[in-house]
Amino acid sequence: MSTATAALAGVVGLAAGAASALAYTALGAGSQIMGPTLIAGNDPLQVALTYDDGPNDAITPALLDVLAAHNARATFFMIGRFVRQHPALARRVLAAGHVIGNHTETHPWLHLKSEAVIRTELLACNEALEDALGVCVRYFRPPHGARRPALLRIARELGLTTVQWNVMGKDWKPIGPEGILANVERGMDRCRRAGRGANILLHDGSDLAMSTDRSDTLAVTGHLLQRFAATGMRPVGVDAWG
Repeated sequence: MSTATAALAGVVGLAAGAASALAYTALGAGSQIMGPTLIAGNDPLQVALTYDDGPNDAITPALLDVLAAHNARATFFMIGRFVRQHPALARRVLAAGHVIGNHTETHPWLHLKSEAVIRTELLACNEALEDALGVCVRYFRPPHGARRPALLRIARELGLTTVQWNVMGKDWKPIGPEGILANVERGMDRCRRAGRGANILLHDGSDLAMSTDRSDTLAVTGHLLQRFAATGMRPVGVDAWG
């Protein structure tokens, strides 16, 4: 390899590394470089089950029944357009004592959108939730976890606390309940070793369509709740942390 070729390769490598680092700051759930977000507390016995992309008429009602059977509280980040389709289901989630948060109106990649679009997405979802529930919304989770400083600033201006996660089930992939559970257990082990609570990202819906099958997530939730009861872990809403 010539000196010039080696130098070019080095520049390309540095550029690729910089791009990778930038992607992490925007998309890495635990990164705080773009601005502070709520993730979890410092009690490793506390665990937050969080569900994105609902409400979903195919799974959310059954999920509420499973949570109620274990007297467990969870957090649901809802898409505005689905709340408009099923406001009574959103009200049922609230009536069961769960935390409900904003997950935008249409689930876009917000870090690529203008400030005007970001504000519209958050305001429209707030409107859908507050019309359905009759209460103010306090929490927001950006779709895909993607963010930039302007997004976090707009959320704060709207009175929203941005919430990320530190455990990911990857339940949108065709990996079955065993694969989802393995992902969650690895993540919870990391949190315990770090002396942190676990904020588990799961999905009771899909941004693509209503009535998505999330039966694998439902099965995993039942298994996790049994495990929590046996090990002394305490399911909490994200409002336990801020």
